[in-house]
Amino acid sequence: MMLVEQTAVPSDALPVTEFRDHLRLGSGFSDDGVQDSVLEGYVRSSLAAIEARTGKVLLERTFGWMLTGWREMGRQALPVAPVTRIDAVKIVDRHGGETVVPPEKYRLEMDSQRPRLVSTALHLPLIPIHGQVEVTFVAGFGPDWSDIPADLGQAVFLLAAHYHENRSAVLAGEVPMPFGVSLLIDRYRTVRLFGEGAR
Repeated sequence: MMLVEQTAVPSDALPVTEFRDHLRLGSGFSDDGVQDSVLEGYVRSSLAAIEARTGKVLLERTFGWMLTGWREMGRQALPVAPVTRIDAVKIVDRHGGETVVPPEKYRLEMDSQRPRLVSTALHLPLIPIHGQVEVTFVAGFGPDWSDIPADLGQAVFLLAAHYHENRSAVLAGEVPMPFGVSLLIDRYRTVRLFGEGAR
């Protein structure tokens, strides 16, 4: 099973100016934007860390998900949330031959924690031996920073500020998740009581 981000978050969707204000950095100088690329890096790192911890995609983008077998015959939980649409389902055989599954054969069951790909027939398409299925879908709260729930946006800023203030530890890979950030994101974490197939 492999999840691949097919589109990246564009720079203009990231709140670098707001993050600079959050840090209370000086403004009105001729070199105001000189640190923007560094600040953007902290915001991106913080965004990625919180997405990994919660299983939630904050800013909308397209993903490709490859797996070699369905967890259930009639439906399959998707690896992240929220998912807004499924663009394609494709079966790939062992020789690389591709078969696109007609959209009427499946539907998206939207859920804030465990969205699912659901068959409209008796079962999802059969995956051949040594083959795989590739699911392309769009996930995220929306394309703009304002679409993200306020507490998650605040968590991104707090974690990015923590990275900024502990730069040497960040470079060494030793910065833990601050307690305040954990409190903000805890309710968004997906609870898996019975493994991947929990529903």
